[in-house]
Amino acid sequence: MKITKVFTKEGDGGMTSLIGGVRVRKTNSRIEAYGTVDELSSQLGLLAATMKDADDKEMIFDIQRNLFTVCSYLATDKSQTELSPYSILNPAEVEKLEREIDTINSSIPVLNDFILPGGSKVAAQTHVCRAVCRRAERRIFFLAETTTVAPEVLQYMNRLSDYLFVLARKLNFILGAREKTWQNP
Repeated sequence: MKITKVFTKEGDGGMTSLIGGVRVRKTNSRIEAYGTVDELSSQLGLLAATMKDADDKEMIFDIQRNLFTVCSYLATDKSQTELSPYSILNPAEVEKLEREIDTINSSIPVLNDFILPGGSKVAAQTHVCRAVCRRAERRIFFLAETTTVAPEVLQYMNRLSDYLFVLARKLNFILGAREKTWQNP
């Protein structure tokens, strides 16, 4: 794909195009859903820029690629445009996240209390990503109230927030940053 023009001025009136050319308002729930997934991917890019471990960083890049697929899926109104094979998330990606969660969780201390987001800078950024991921998941579920959304998309977003939670804990553990727990006053 060759992108030769960045602006078209077609969105100046509050409308945008989905994949296939269908025009919708920029406030459409589909736009909200994939826009929030895009925001998450940007936050993950910032996270990757602060990470030192090559394996963790590569996992974040894999997640960003999957999120691009999710955006493509969400940007296609399947009632009007055929879904591209490039817009289908492989269910194995959900299982990959589950394996990573289990691996990380077995290598860090057991959680006995609710924790406050923070600790090290890289873990704090991971918590920001987790919170944006939760919002993206809510936006996708809102979209799913009016249109069919593939179960693997919903599952992936749910597991991703869990992965980001345990990743933040792992990063704090590796860096020796103490997690602060929530205490009801």
